[in-house]
Formats: sequence, structure tokens, C-alpha cells
Amino acid sequence: MLAALLYGQEDLRLEQVADPTPAPGEVVIQVGAATTCGTDLKVWRRGGHAKMLTPPTLFGHEAAGKIVALGEGVTGWQIGDRVVANNSAPCMKCFYCQRQEYSLCPHLTWNNGTFAQYLKIPAPIVQHNLLSIPEQLPDSLAAMTEPLACVLHGVARSGVKSSDECGGLTQKVVVLGDGAIGLMFVAKLAHDFPVEVILFGGNDSRLAIGKQLGATHIFNYRQFPDIAGTVKELTNGLGADVVIEATGVPSVWENAIASARPGATVNLFGGCPRDTTITVNTEQLHYSELTLKGVFHNTPHFVREALALIASGKIPFELLLSEHRPLKELEQVFCEMRERKVIKVAMVP
Repeated sequence: MLAALLYGQEDLRLEQVADPTPAPGEVVIQVGAATTCGTDLKVWRRGGHAKMLTPPTLFGHEAAGKIVALGEGVTGWQIGDRVVANNSAPCMKCFYCQRQEYSLCPHLTWNNGTFAQYLKIPAPIVQHNLLSIPEQLPDSLAAMTEPLACVLHGVARSGVKSSDECGGLTQKVVVLGDGAIGLMFVAKLAHDFPVEVILFGGNDSRLAIGKQLGATHIFNYRQFPDIAGTVKELTNGLGADVVIEATGVPSVWENAIASARPGATVNLFGGCPRDTTITVNTEQLHYSELTLKGVFHNTPHFVREALALIASGKIPFELLLSEHRPLKELEQVFCEMRERKVIKVAMVP
């Protein structure tokens, strides 16, 4: 089969490799669509990932398709079933899993290789994170289940209050980053919570999509470089109730903290390069009673919730899909992502 392999920093190669064969408990799917992701872009540019993969390796982690082979012992699935598989599954046995902190499981089973004609799904993912796609839902949208599951996990950890919890008050939420993840945060927050979402990014067309998805205010940081100052102007000098960082840039983490009001929660969601650090004002952290949270990945609960939300059609997630392109154009697509010409692209083998 034709598949993409990552060999190192911006070294992505399409090669012919052997078709996968399922071991006991595994399934193989024929990929209908594999969507690109900001994490894939970072991994391609950095040449690796601290958790998910080590080059050389099959590449890509968001896909949907149909089952073409079943390993021994697999039950509940048939050849031809349309499915989406998360890119990981927890062990369900360790210290963290016993406490339902599944994203912290040190034994997560990871799976990469969606940019290919076929994808083998490991047994733990078949058992815990393989889901049936509703009939009316296209593969390209179903493939977005994994990143949305991460966002739903992030929203749940961000301290945003429901209408009942906030006593009718409107919360001010800042989202830093206009990539697919940042825009998904905007969509979920604006749809389900009494909030004003203040979105910062560097691309006017993406910011316009953020407006369509529910952002109340949009700012291009190139024209408004004083992010914290701009936020305070909109919040009577206080700062935001919740700040979500979705870029993975250490200086933006610092901007996120500076944009928070006393008592706020700051969700440091974007993964920064390995071994980077930030500086935190200890006086602000202590006397303003800030809550700083690092939030990572997703859980089986949010994988299911994400697919259901996409299938509901309540939020136009199709706005995030810039194009459908053939697999042979994958490297060109990553170059266009690097240049911020596209958001997500559905690669079709």
C-alpha cells in the first residue's frame, strides 16, 4: 500500500509498504479520509513527538473508513462497518486509570499511520476507542473526532460555568490561537456556555471563521500585539475569567497568564517544544489566586461525546475543512499548513 512515513524534521516520504494484517484483537480499516492536524504539523516541523511517536514511523493520527479485515477474537464488528478510531487507548489498569485519569495513563497505546491506504487498529483501541460512524456522516467529518475529543476534555477542565452555576452572568473567555484546535474551543464554548469569547490569532480568514463559530471579539495579534492590555480593555481592567492557550508557544503561555483576572483559570493546552520553560510572576500567581492547568489529550468518554457532537450537526465543523486532496499531495499540504494557507485538509488515499 501507499503510506506516508516520517523520517525526521520536515522529512516526510510516501512509500510502498506491506499491507497490514490484523493480529488477534485487531482490525484493519481502509482509510476513507485522513484529516491533517496542527499536532501533525508540529511533529513534521520538529521531527518527532515526546509521547506519540519516534521516527522513522508511519504518520498521521486522524482517520475514518471501513473495516476490511478482522483479527481473531474480534466480536461486535463486521467487514464493511464504517468506523472511526481514536489514536490511543488507556490500559484501564494502572494507578491513573483506576482514578479515571485516563489521559495520564503511562501505558497509553498509541497508533499512527492514518496517511495511508490502510490502517491497523491495535487491540486496546478496538476494545475501548473504536466507534461506529452514523450513516449520514461523511468520513472527513468523522475523522475530526480525535481533536474534538481533546478540546472537549480541555473545556471540561477549564472551569467554564453553566448558566445555573454563574447566576446569569456572562463569562469572558479568551482563546489564544486560530488553528483548528482554537477554533474548536470557540465553537464548543459559544454553543454551550453563557460566554463572550475573545479570540486572538494571526490570520484574518481564520479569525473570520472564528466569528462564524461564535467568537464575540476577534483580534489579529499582528495589529494588537498587547494581548493582555487588549483583554483588560474589554473587561473593565480585570482580565478574563478563563484563558485557553492553543498555540504551544512558550511566550503565548506567558501572555495567557497575563490576560487572566484574579481568580481565573488558565488552561495551558498547546504543547510546547520539549525542554522549554516560561516565567511566572509569583506575586500574581499567589495573590490573584490563579489556577494554571496543563491539559493533555482525551479520554474514552470525550471520544464518544465528540463523535456525537459532530454527528448532531449543531456546530458547522465543516468550516474547518479547507479542502479534500489526494494522498500524493500530502507534503505540499503540510507546506501550505506551515504557511497558514489551509486549516485542516482531508487527505483521500
